[in-house]
Amino acid sequence: MADDRAGRLPAGPDPPVRPVSAPLRLARRLGASKPPAGRPLPPAARRVILLNNGFQLLFNLLWWMPVFYAYQREAGLSDPEIFGIQSIYYIAFCLFEIPTGLIADRIGTRNCLLAGALVMTAANLTPVLSPTYGGFLVHFLAIAAGRSLTSGASSAYLYDALHSQGAGEHYLKAEGTARALGLVAKVVCWPLVGPLMQLAHPAPYLLSALGAAASLACAGALPRLAPAASGGGQGGERGKGRKGRGEIWRHAGAALRCVRGSPWLTLVMVQGVAVFTLARICQVNLFQPVLLDHGIPESSHGGVLAAMTVAEAVAAARPQWLGRRLRPVHLVSLLSVAMAVTLAGITLGGPAAVIALLCVFAAITGFVYPIQRKLVNDAIPAHAPRATLLSVESIVDRAVCAVAAVAAGAYLSAGRMDALLQQSAVLTVVVMAGVHGAVLMARARGKRRAGTAEVLEAERERPTG
Repeated sequence: MADDRAGRLPAGPDPPVRPVSAPLRLARRLGASKPPAGRPLPPAARRVILLNNGFQLLFNLLWWMPVFYAYQREAGLSDPEIFGIQSIYYIAFCLFEIPTGLIADRIGTRNCLLAGALVMTAANLTPVLSPTYGGFLVHFLAIAAGRSLTSGASSAYLYDALHSQGAGEHYLKAEGTARALGLVAKVVCWPLVGPLMQLAHPAPYLLSALGAAASLACAGALPRLAPAASGGGQGGERGKGRKGRGEIWRHAGAALRCVRGSPWLTLVMVQGVAVFTLARICQVNLFQPVLLDHGIPESSHGGVLAAMTVAEAVAAARPQWLGRRLRPVHLVSLLSVAMAVTLAGITLGGPAAVIALLCVFAAITGFVYPIQRKLVNDAIPAHAPRATLLSVESIVDRAVCAVAAVAAGAYLSAGRMDALLQQSAVLTVVVMAGVHGAVLMARARGKRRAGTAEVLEAERERPTG
């Protein structure tokens, strides 16, 4: 692959605008949003952002997501088999996160994106070729492997690539826009799954495989990073020499030492656990139970999910709307508390209020994700194994989420959904208070050390005699 100068987008007038649907107009506006104020965006950095947007959209556009349960039932799987596969999937995801982060720092984040897209393409074809229990189990194991290969590598690549082009200030905007475009694509495509299945039953899986293959092309078009630009240090886009496995373990040891020796990084990772857990539990585990509990029929669930997705997409593309008066760490904590309070408020309203609060929750989630991503990336030291550390964060997030899902199931089986939502809000406030208490203590220690150093310096400079 050529260097960053290859494949730049040619300058020229924009093509004529054709009439498009409302969701597509929203996607176009999100993708073409102006860069933040400051230095202009270099052409090479613009190319990276465009290709990253394409990769994130196509890789994560799983057409089968709304129908995989019914598809597996039609294939003859029982409920215990279906949910057993899901349990294996979450466990596998956590386990895969450990080696894939190390691999990303060893072979390079761009190469890891290529590998993840290739695995995802094969994974989406498996149910078509083998619609059996074994086929679906292999499908979800491969999905876990493909997603874990890219979960930390994609964010690490974008961060390093923009900084290598002197455009690091555009990272927050780029991360949010990529997420927003992916969400808008789901709103546009998911309602089409039913009619497409009438034409060709395996269409959702075939289209998902096609999208993953297209994301492979986007990853291949991304410019290579120089070794100095990658968090892994020596690896660049392909580690050289005969260090092999020893190099991988060196990255693992460096990541653990970095977490142990950087209280600030640990704090922002803990802070991110609340964001991920609240969003995951609400949007996956509690979404349908909450709607059914408030008498909202199943026929309306797709519309509610689409409205939530639009709200999250718009917010994810505009995190700068929140301004810069607050530090990012304070902003993430306030938004986390707002997410929890919104969930607790669901227990007090009727159907219309529940739908409105769920959309507010989705919008807050859209705001907080790119800010949290940037906060964690900024906290990682300059030559630390970035992808490995982001995988560590992902493992912690999913481990906590797995425990929370078990607790949520116990509350639901006992008919205590309101208590679950209210206690989640209280727990989130306590965690955020603990994080900020630790931040204040760290700052106080820093000031005391600075003051002691000034006193010692003054004593050394004081004339004697």
